[in-house]
Amino acid sequence: MSADTTPAPAGPAATALVGRTDLRALAEQANAELENAPAGRIVEWAHATFGADLVVASSMADTHLVHLASTAAPGVDVAFLDTGYHFAETLGTRDAVAEVYPVRLLNITPLQTVAEQDAEYGPRLHERNPDQCCALRKVEPLERALKPYTAWINGMRREESPTRADIPVIGYDAKRDMVKISPLAAWTQDDLDAYIVDHGVLTNPLFMEGYTSIGCEPCTRKPLPGEDPRAGRWAGNAKTECGLHT
Repeated sequence: MSADTTPAPAGPAATALVGRTDLRALAEQANAELENAPAGRIVEWAHATFGADLVVASSMADTHLVHLASTAAPGVDVAFLDTGYHFAETLGTRDAVAEVYPVRLLNITPLQTVAEQDAEYGPRLHERNPDQCCALRKVEPLERALKPYTAWINGMRREESPTRADIPVIGYDAKRDMVKISPLAAWTQDDLDAYIVDHGVLTNPLFMEGYTSIGCEPCTRKPLPGEDPRAGRWAGNAKTECGLHT
């Protein structure tokens, strides 16, 4: 399917089922019931509960989450944050997803182009202040993209890093007053690899080159032998998260 540039208005599905003030209770109950459920079942629950008020966030570093969502919730909105700093391979993966999978791809851009940001803050802000760069090119666009929705799906996994070790499969995102769904929370790398092979999932070519965690090109390198899979993100900085999940 072709890509759109703006999110669709939220539909009535979730508001017909639950008031926004009850989202925390809804998330807690669903998490208790679905903690050990297969990832596809969790996405099916989310789609049945929220309908058009549901969106999937994907960096296109990988596409197993989008494939899963397209199978369990065909036609679901998928938001991609086009930071202006992505690898060409990541943009190619985005374009392939839009063509191959039955989803509605939303290409979300920052308020400023890279050139406009450079003019205001100086060039290579990502080196001098990576937190500010992420805030401008990832966090603000995500906030804007999520605003029309009541629930969002992300691809975080507990084994990825200590900061993600306790994430629930369904939680309440108090910062945004939304339900936050992590259907792959319990997946291991072996689970992920098996899913990709079993379903012939589109793969970002950078994985074939030795990358294990893919973000913006200036802030991503291949991990060294024995390093944590996310060690190549913001290497040389204490930074471990872009801010989307904190």
